[in-house]
Amino acid sequence: MAYQFFKDDGTNFEVQAMFGALRSGCGDAGEILTTVASITDGDAQSWVSAWQALAERIAKIADAALALGHTVSARDAYLRAAVYSAAVLPSVDGIKDPEPVLKAAFTEHRRCFDAYIALLDVPGEKVTIPYEGSTMPGYFFSPTTDGTARPTIILNNGSDGAVTSLWPGFGGAAVARGYNVLVFDGPGQQSMLFEEGIPFRPDWEHVITPVVDFLHERADVDHDAIAIYGISQAGYWVPRALAFEHRIAAAIVDPGVDDVSTSWLGHLPESMVKMLNDGDKKNFDEMMSIGTASDDPLQAQLVAWRGKPYGITDPYDLFTTVMEYKLGDLTKQITTPILVTDPEGEQFWPGQSRRLYDALSGPKELVKFTAAEGADRHCEPMARALLEQRVFDWLETIIPRS
Repeated sequence: MAYQFFKDDGTNFEVQAMFGALRSGCGDAGEILTTVASITDGDAQSWVSAWQALAERIAKIADAALALGHTVSARDAYLRAAVYSAAVLPSVDGIKDPEPVLKAAFTEHRRCFDAYIALLDVPGEKVTIPYEGSTMPGYFFSPTTDGTARPTIILNNGSDGAVTSLWPGFGGAAVARGYNVLVFDGPGQQSMLFEEGIPFRPDWEHVITPVVDFLHERADVDHDAIAIYGISQAGYWVPRALAFEHRIAAAIVDPGVDDVSTSWLGHLPESMVKMLNDGDKKNFDEMMSIGTASDDPLQAQLVAWRGKPYGITDPYDLFTTVMEYKLGDLTKQITTPILVTDPEGEQFWPGQSRRLYDALSGPKELVKFTAAEGADRHCEPMARALLEQRVFDWLETIIPRS
């Protein structure tokens, strides 16, 4: 991919994803470019401060426009402000005293997003999904308010994506095609993590089954026409859920993931992988302590951010927990038709889309995305229009739109 904004691949990927979302109103090119130019490469505080400042400026524009009755201008600005507030979050673990900054940025992100969906032509509906004696928060969107029972797509986010990474991008494209859309936070995701302290779990069927139950209670959902789209780490969670939950009519995983742990273990020397396999907690933790103290601070920040949703701080316990996130023979239980994306240059789980596809015995399709199309890398960050076209054209062969 020729679009290089920063030397660090993680922060560079964040900016690439921002540009890919411009087509759905999730930012303005000039705002993003001038902010990127102001950031010191590799400096977490610089990144956080720059996006904080931009988010605050655009939120003030939105609030002022709404006060004057300029609802379209307010709506558009609220969405941009929500996106910029969310951009703060991945780098907070690289600054001093990160928790107050995280809490403030996330609160403002959701304030602006809620203001945005309230101003849509068909406003989004905030919902609560019953979950193990508590609830999961979500948003339900529909093309109309007439209550017609429609095909519905569940949007399952990945390990750290904000709600704006799925809506209005993929979700808006679904609504434009006549589908309802439900986007939610599951355990370890955004509000469930930041506000409730509830971590990830590998057995995601216990998350998706309550979501399907919730949709079956709604008269405006065609109960025989529910689909699910899983992005990033949800490329593992969605197949895992489908091995047990058979009321879903079609699924898309972007990309396919059958073993989450490889994206963690691949950064370790063989000697440390052996320590994990041998149960050598003492030496593993000592080696991790030495490594995080001496390595690039961006890598230490990344480990802290990626580990946060698991709710585990001890390195050995964290890595061994991640090693539980494997599909194994569960793929044999999946009967739901599945489309698996296979982007060239997949940097987190290379080769796993093909491996998952080959393991599936039911209806399936593998769709490649290439660098020549500008559609390479994890989740095709700068080719979302192409992704939507291919995914929805396939989906309409399984679940026709209303």
